[in-house]
Amino acid sequence: MSETNAELVSCLEAVLFASPEPVEPERLAQMLGVEKSLLQPALEALVAAYAGDERGIEVRYVAGGYRMLTKAQHHESVRKFLRGLKPPLRLSLPALETLAVIAYRQPVTAPEIKDIRGVDASGVLNTLLEKKLITTAGRKDVVGKPILYRTTRDFLLRFGLGGLKDLPTMKEFEEMVRAGLAGTDGLESAPEPAAQPELPGLNPEPALDSSSPAPAPESAEPGA
Repeated sequence: MSETNAELVSCLEAVLFASPEPVEPERLAQMLGVEKSLLQPALEALVAAYAGDERGIEVRYVAGGYRMLTKAQHHESVRKFLRGLKPPLRLSLPALETLAVIAYRQPVTAPEIKDIRGVDASGVLNTLLEKKLITTAGRKDVVGKPILYRTTRDFLLRFGLGGLKDLPTMKEFEEMVRAGLAGTDGLESAPEPAAQPELPGLNPEPALDSSSPAPAPESAEPGA
């Protein structure tokens, strides 16, 4: 396989892994900017690469497109594993904004969050506490001793982060929210009718990979 074809196969693998539904060859060719005459051999090479018994996943042509699926012989094991996973979270835009403020300014108090967002966040804080995305971190040594909040290990797990150093820049996070991609690894943003405002006062610039983690491939039903 030529170096160019190998790169194309690798790119196809990444796209199909990230896609929650079958992707038509025409769409793949258009998106990747390649001729169908070059795309088809690359697709066939990818299918062949996953065909061996040593692989638990296969690339299959389904409903007019290509998709990554778990192999039939592993369906029961996959089902047992999925039953033990945490259910997806749904967060509103205000919750995502508040979570972003806490993630980038932690530890931070409710009054400080209100100063940044311009609205009271007490209800949203309770939601984030219930979902175990944030926790209390003592009290700030100022008048009134307000409670401090910080993110949790569950926050890192839900967003696919190795640590706080892996947080995207604030600009990237805002773009993820606008695109409805702020939910990584099973975390979804709930529809919000209001316009999506900027998050003022946050300008962290950590060095990290700006890409968001791809969802795991879905399990195929037996006989699909």
